Amino acid sequence: MWSRARRGCGGWRVLQARRMISSRPPPVSVSSAVNSMLLRSLRDHYLEVSKMTPPPKVSPPSPFSIIKGALDSEGPVLKRSYGNEEISIYVMRLANIIPGGDDEDDNINQLFLHVQVSKPGQKDSLHFLCGLYPDALGIHSVSMRPKLQSSGFLVLPSQYNGPVFQDLNERMRDALHSYIEERGVNESLFPFLQAWLYVKDHRNLMHWFQRVGTFINEQKPSKDASSSM
Repeated sequence: MWSRARRGCGGWRVLQARRMISSRPPPVSVSSAVNSMLLRSLRDHYLEVSKMTPPPKVSPPSPFSIIKGALDSEGPVLKRSYGNEEISIYVMRLANIIPGGDDEDDNINQLFLHVQVSKPGQKDSLHFLCGLYPDALGIHSVSMRPKLQSSGFLVLPSQYNGPVFQDLNERMRDALHSYIEERGVNESLFPFLQAWLYVKDHRNLMHWFQRVGTFINEQKPSKDASSSM
């Protein structure tokens, strides 16, 4: 019985040793090789993307102007004044909000606009969520919401968000379309916003390659350096 117990104990030790071996991290040389392979791939893709030809430069339709720093933020892209109102336009691809669809051209040619109409002295503003296409603009919803700061894209309403736009009668829907069209929000914005999003997507991709490469390439601090801190 005692011998069986010793044999059982030895088997347990062998099993534990196997588990320890299988749980050990890969040799440093293997890890370095994987990192080098990944860094080479990142560099190759970075160089490939950097050679892509940007679209022709397009200016926004007058009197809209580009907001400084818009490429590096998620805030508004364009703004203009209309009487005592300020019109701010945010944009992103509709495909980024509603994924899916097999036609890549359709996904590229569908933009999602967030139009804010604000007035001085009022904490709330009028918000239009719209779909923008090369030849048309459609309103999805209209609501009153708190004014947005330049750092944000959408703010969830904290109060009644208004009726479903399609439930409004045709006369009111047409009047709301006329309201934003009078302020210059129409399909004439599409060429500029399409080109602007291309540049932003390109910059984001380049920055992604750089950030991932920097993270992978960062050296682990030595024990001496960490103990001296």
